[in-house]
Amino acid sequence: MNPGVDHYLAHGCGRCSLYDTPDCKVFTWQEELKQLRLIVLDTELTEEVKWSNPCYTYDGKNILMVAAFKEFSTISFFKGALLKDPHDLLEFPGKNSQASKRFRFTGVDQILENEAIIKEYIREAIEVERSGKKLDLSAKKELEYPEELEAKFAEDPFLKEKFEALTPGRQRGYILYFTGARQSKTRTSRIEKYIPKIMEGLGFHDR
Repeated sequence: MNPGVDHYLAHGCGRCSLYDTPDCKVFTWQEELKQLRLIVLDTELTEEVKWSNPCYTYDGKNILMVAAFKEFSTISFFKGALLKDPHDLLEFPGKNSQASKRFRFTGVDQILENEAIIKEYIREAIEVERSGKKLDLSAKKELEYPEELEAKFAEDPFLKEKFEALTPGRQRGYILYFTGARQSKTRTSRIEKYIPKIMEGLGFHDR
């Protein structure tokens, strides 16, 4: 057991103002998170803390995370899209998600009823990582660069080179954020604000 996860369970993740308060989502799903932790620890995975949440790895590679949301707790597989999911229990966390998939849980009984299936999926996720299978992220090509970003690329070809050197996930994150603004001036403002991070090879959420 990683002591960082003990701290997470005792105080929360620390990424919002509800940290260490009764309203923290970690406290809402305390028993569910503890049970999920026990199940995952009964596998080959190593327990770590990444992005302020319990993260479980195999040979240094991220396999899954355990987390609390407002209405449920989850096990989220980083390469969930590659799992067969014969029980049809996994879901993408959002409409723009391509890789990760998750189980939702709202009670300890539900977790215990599905313990064997959870372990089955974890074993498959480990095998997927061992096999070296890669996710097909070609769907990212469906995202169109906003005109304002194309204009910046025309002004600064090196910016375009740096942007296209980013991982597909980082490119996608920026494009979704830029195109989320309705007005052109807002899109331009967002792009200009994040140019320094792009030039450093950082993603939208990187610090």
